[in-house]
Amino acid sequence: MASNSSLPAKTACGLPASQVYTFAAFALLVGLAIGYYGIGAKPSLAAAPTRAHDAMTAGTPGMPAAHPIPTMEQMKAMAAAKTAPLLDKLNGDPKNTTLLNQIAGTYDATHQFKDAAESFRRSLEVNPNDNAVRTAMASDLYYSGDTDAALAELQKVLKNDPKDVNALFNLGMIRFKGKNDPPGAIAAWRDLLKAHPDLDRRSTVEKMIEEAQKSTSVQK
Repeated sequence: MASNSSLPAKTACGLPASQVYTFAAFALLVGLAIGYYGIGAKPSLAAAPTRAHDAMTAGTPGMPAAHPIPTMEQMKAMAAAKTAPLLDKLNGDPKNTTLLNQIAGTYDATHQFKDAAESFRRSLEVNPNDNAVRTAMASDLYYSGDTDAALAELQKVLKNDPKDVNALFNLGMIRFKGKNDPPGAIAAWRDLLKAHPDLDRRSTVEKMIEEAQKSTSVQK
């Protein structure tokens, strides 16, 4: 979203803070493309949700077949298996934010968003000023159905850093899709463009503003 020069090299907890804007199939299904700083190394699951390309090429001669989309129960089982060794380590070091963030990342990858939010919350008890972690938790709260709590967490991030790229981006998305508030979304995205005029995906944000403006016209 933004040039790397405008981003911190690491989060407050010392983990890499590579910026990730994911427009994944699941995000589209719930009506929101959330972007946030990657917290640690999120696992790459072999049974990840089917990509649009896979779906389009399924059954086409010479093209790879689509991977089956795992059920929520299968995703939950994957999360349990992958977090078990990390949770064992955490028992002996309950304030280890690296472990907490890795666990949250695993829950994210398997769409166990309530569990991810809880792990991020515990991480924030240790490092309350980690904006990347709080922004990620806000995304999980939204996916869990708690839109108001998600917005409240993003406001905390912006109080700490009014120019935070991901918080402004997500604030607009949640206001637009979660609260049906196009004017609020437009305001957040305009603040984003004003604070970061050199966004490498400026055109994408501008198109989202146009979409919100059209939505506002339809509602009138």
